[in-house]
Amino acid sequence: MRVCVIGTGYVGLVTGVCLSHIGHHVICVDNNEEKVQLMKSGQSPIYEPGLSDLMKSSMESGNLEFTSDLGAGVGHGEILFIAVGTPALPTGESDTRYVEAVARGIGENLNGGYKVIVNKSTVPIGSGDWVRMIVMDGLAERQGGAEATFDVVSNPEFLREGSAVFDTFNPDRIVLGSNSEKALGMMKDLYQPLVERKFAENQNADPVPVVTTDLNSAEMVKYASNAFLATKISFIN
Repeated sequence: MRVCVIGTGYVGLVTGVCLSHIGHHVICVDNNEEKVQLMKSGQSPIYEPGLSDLMKSSMESGNLEFTSDLGAGVGHGEILFIAVGTPALPTGESDTRYVEAVARGIGENLNGGYKVIVNKSTVPIGSGDWVRMIVMDGLAERQGGAEATFDVVSNPEFLREGSAVFDTFNPDRIVLGSNSEKALGMMKDLYQPLVERKFAENQNADPVPVVTTDLNSAEMVKYASNAFLATKISFIN
């Protein structure tokens, strides 16, 4: 499948590289030109065991590309991942301006054909509907209110820094939230090699559970998981 990953931090870069390794054609987009040139040279801007080797092999096979051109990424991808940062503000709220900028940019560059827009970033509950409205605003600004065929999916990540590549190939569950059966079907196809454990450490293990929910429930799952982990660490300490 054709995939675009917007944002090349821990989540975005690991997601893009691993999806290219399992056979998808991935373009990773970042607005930092120096970072893009670094990645084009085969060097990872972050340290993650095994990531650089996978980057190089995927680039050599033609499955992985890097660009600063958002329009090229949006035009390429059937599935568009939003994987930009949502740092905490002094008030404790999430700073969602980067997600908003990307969503608007996607809308401005939609050029026909059905797209699945996937929120990988940790965002407040209800953000999926908000992203949809911003994409529509971006589309309206460019095309004067033309119709767009896209759906939004929440696909929270559960990666640990330092073992993110391992966690991607050996997930304990995959959570997909959307109100569109078509979008959910495409996401299941995307992840099928991982579900079947084709790249797992133990390829004879049971298939990975795929949890499908509505959009807001998937966003809630991420916060509930984070809260549970924080509780466990508090008790351990």
